[in-house]
Amino acid sequence: MRRGSLSLLLLAAVAAVAATAVPAEPASTLSGPSRPVTVAIGDRGHAVDLPDTDPRVQRRVTGWAPEQIAVALSASPTSAWVSWITGDYQMGGAVEPLDPGAVGSVVRYGLQNYTSGIIHHVRLQGLEPGTRYLYRCGDPAIPDAMSDVHAFRTMPAVGPGSYPGRIAVVGDLGLTYNTTSTVDHLVRNRPDLVLLLGDVCYANLYLTNGTGADCYSCAFAKSTPIHETYQPRWDYWGRYMEPVTSSIPMMVVEGNHEIEQQIHNRTFAAYSSRFAFPSEESGSSSPFYYSFDAGGIHFVMLASYADYSRSGAQYKWLEADLEKVDRSVTPWLIAGWHAPWYTTYKAHYREAECMRVEMEELLYAYGVDVVFTGHVHAYERSNRVFNYTLDACGPVHISVGDGGNREKMATAHADEAGHCPDPASTPDPFMGGRLCAANFTSGPAAGRFCWDRQPEYSAYRESSFGHGVLEVRNDTHALWRWHRNQDLHAAAAANVAADEVYIVREPDKCLAKTARLLAY
Repeated sequence: MRRGSLSLLLLAAVAAVAATAVPAEPASTLSGPSRPVTVAIGDRGHAVDLPDTDPRVQRRVTGWAPEQIAVALSASPTSAWVSWITGDYQMGGAVEPLDPGAVGSVVRYGLQNYTSGIIHHVRLQGLEPGTRYLYRCGDPAIPDAMSDVHAFRTMPAVGPGSYPGRIAVVGDLGLTYNTTSTVDHLVRNRPDLVLLLGDVCYANLYLTNGTGADCYSCAFAKSTPIHETYQPRWDYWGRYMEPVTSSIPMMVVEGNHEIEQQIHNRTFAAYSSRFAFPSEESGSSSPFYYSFDAGGIHFVMLASYADYSRSGAQYKWLEADLEKVDRSVTPWLIAGWHAPWYTTYKAHYREAECMRVEMEELLYAYGVDVVFTGHVHAYERSNRVFNYTLDACGPVHISVGDGGNREKMATAHADEAGHCPDPASTPDPFMGGRLCAANFTSGPAAGRFCWDRQPEYSAYRESSFGHGVLEVRNDTHALWRWHRNQDLHAAAAANVAADEVYIVREPDKCLAKTARLLAY
């Protein structure tokens, strides 16, 4: 063989190897519904909570110095919330709440028989969009009562030409060793904003003496008719998360583990107190539902555990909020709440059916693009869907209730033999307690309560801990990637995604179609 021919063969071989090394382009919703995929279950291990002896959850400040510092967005990028806690919590038979007047709430920037430390929320206004701010918080009038210098970046200016670089999405986080893997992986992906879709620290899996259980109701229900929960777990979570929350805005919505039923019929006390919400700024009267803008995205955060009926305050607020959205200014419309409407897992299967029946048509009519939820302890992404039917103008529903919580991972699917739940077991008393789920009357599952195979609306499902990242590229294209914890230490882990897809908007076709519903 002549040397020239050999060279050509070598060049061809090198070109072939190079071609195989180039990763395939992610699929796109433009190409139509994906074929349903289920990833086989491997050994996921057992989730174990971080103990109170772990240095990452112990108090590291003294006196009135701030701790558990967190940044949250307001309704627009020109303002933001800074929150922190001063003073240590107290537990015992004769605790006295700390005097909030004893310490000031100042941000300098360039901005159970339990009582918590003093919780501060300060709203910074007049900020420049897309700007990095240095800040210290605390009380400068008290020695050693100011925090170290922290920094955060405001969201891009509202408009169709700018978007946050990366939006991390996670649910059911908890405070386990799996949580630490999720958070480490999330931070490595360098998000500009974090959405936490409920079930924050799982304090309600503990008795007031600090004894915990994977299933509180199984272990303690008869002995604890009043469920006070172990509130120091909130402080442990706040301390552990401070390196993240003090620098990356985190927007939280309530889950069922935040209900925390307590004496005098109090619920959601810790959730409502510890986080700042842009409720008032977005016209909401509740910390359970609110909206905000980030560049060309309008976010709507809804409540699974507040009245969602069409005659209720949340629905009326949502309708008014959606009416004000100008899609020429914020092309993307993204919604988030805790309990998923579309899940194929046995756990919580069709539990949120009443909420779906009340609200789905309204969200469809206004052309919501993506819905993020948690609650089911696994990952699942849908094809575009509306009323259980494939619909090219319906939203993509993505459930990320796999953040790392102590409760078991969801593994059984409702479409598997013997795993279809009894319809009478689906109503959740905290979601109204009504039975709205019934046998399907049409489609592949007609006459049955469950499919006999993975439903066509389910594009990808896997029982692994992890988180997702959304990158909105322009007014029509966004890349969604879901990252498994077990890929954390893979080579170039930030570029490893178990599931990825381009979510593509078709406003010319879909906004005209969905708007017709509003005419009726």
